[in-house]
Amino acid sequence: MSSVRDKVLSPDDRAVWQKVAQSVKPIPHHIDTETFLDALNPVQPTAVKAERSDQTTPIHDRPKAMVNRPMPELDVGHMPGLDRRTAQRVSRGVFPIEGRLDLHGLTRDQAHARLLPFIASAYERGKRTVLVITGKGPAGGGVLKSEVPRWLNLPPIRDKVLGFSHAQPKDGGEGALYVLVKRRRG
Repeated sequence: MSSVRDKVLSPDDRAVWQKVAQSVKPIPHHIDTETFLDALNPVQPTAVKAERSDQTTPIHDRPKAMVNRPMPELDVGHMPGLDRRTAQRVSRGVFPIEGRLDLHGLTRDQAHARLLPFIASAYERGKRTVLVITGKGPAGGGVLKSEVPRWLNLPPIRDKVLGFSHAQPKDGGEGALYVLVKRRRG
């Protein structure tokens, strides 16, 4: 059975595809039309000039799919890239909690030092939903309550997190976060 990559589009098929592609609204964070068409009709590699053999390819010469795009910023309950149903299920605490990290009573530095390996470990072990307990802090304005969402948006954690939301009251309410961890690929 041949794959999509093995097929070559005729000029007529390419024209029809262009018209169809122009009539639909693109889904964010998915491959664009030109990159898709290039994947169907790969360009044969040409000889590389000797003077460029020791240099890396500049970003503007790379295929569009290779250019690193910034990851959208996550916020409590705002999970770009997730479908609405999954985001609602995270917020409602439907997914089983596969790990817990309690940061109560820790300083900012201690909490940050524990959060990094906790998320990395959850990712490596294939855990999908973890609970991070920050506490509410005095009058609901705790340092960790505001810092943990910021830390979840920073490298090296951001590339392992799909989204997060305040926990249900039974799990800590606004003093805790459900964190949806990405599936490990490869």
